[in-house]
Amino acid sequence: MVIAPDQNKVRAGFAREDLFVCVHEQFMTETARMADIVLPATTFVEHDDIYKGGGNSHIVLGPKIIEPVGQSRPNHEVISALAKRLGANHRGFGMSANEILDETLKASNHPDLNAMTDNHFHDCIENFDEHHFVSGFGWPDKKFRFKPDWEEMGPRGHELPDLPDHWDATDPLDHEHPFRLMTPPARNFLNSSFNNTATSLKKEKKPYLLIHPDDARDHNIVDDGPVLIGNQLGELELSAKMFEGAQKGVVIAEGIWCLDAHKNGKGINQLVSAEVAAPAGGVVYHDSAVWVRQA
Repeated sequence: MVIAPDQNKVRAGFAREDLFVCVHEQFMTETARMADIVLPATTFVEHDDIYKGGGNSHIVLGPKIIEPVGQSRPNHEVISALAKRLGANHRGFGMSANEILDETLKASNHPDLNAMTDNHFHDCIENFDEHHFVSGFGWPDKKFRFKPDWEEMGPRGHELPDLPDHWDATDPLDHEHPFRLMTPPARNFLNSSFNNTATSLKKEKKPYLLIHPDDARDHNIVDDGPVLIGNQLGELELSAKMFEGAQKGVVIAEGIWCLDAHKNGKGINQLVSAEVAAPAGGVVYHDSAVWVRQA
């Protein structure tokens, strides 16, 4: 309900009378509110798991610290219970979470769970020369390639430019939509779970639209004043924030705010097209064409 593109269409889909939805969640999110049944989920301190952060070379062991609160259950327990009721057979359904962790680590050529328990983490990084490409890159001549083989990556690869450049993915600018919209998460909202925590909400205060002062002046927009932003998919009201770090013609709406934080109860992703982009699909969250004006 919050993070998917073409949000108005998603809302209409969830509101269908013939749709039955069950949500397994830690928070009463917008999606959970649309559900027929909500099952409480454990947080990371209530179940055993391993983690590998994006850009991080370490695998970290995250053992259970407390027992599940209330009726909360971890993913593996819920999936295994469903499998038993549905008559689905797979040996993983009969294994404990730690047994799966141990087998996954071994199959990935990493230390087993006992070693991880002793050391708490495992450094997966290769040796210095490989990590820093001292001996070159993965080509016969060891040279780096600036020209990607887009067509090898997907059926629409022929649409992209030969060399690195900006490409109007799905939503080119025009006279009616002269601004480029980016929608990165706010510093304190790593994902939509964080907009349910009081500390994160207090730090972020409210949804803002970051805009270059020159663009704001040209459109009679004042700092912290109301501003409307929209395109053919919808529109919403935000508070303007002057930001010289933005390029002229580019506005930034930091998410991922809950829908109730907006005046009309609709979030920024109602302006993001669901059309997939070349070369092989995916949503273009940070490249939408919009209009901006004083509210």
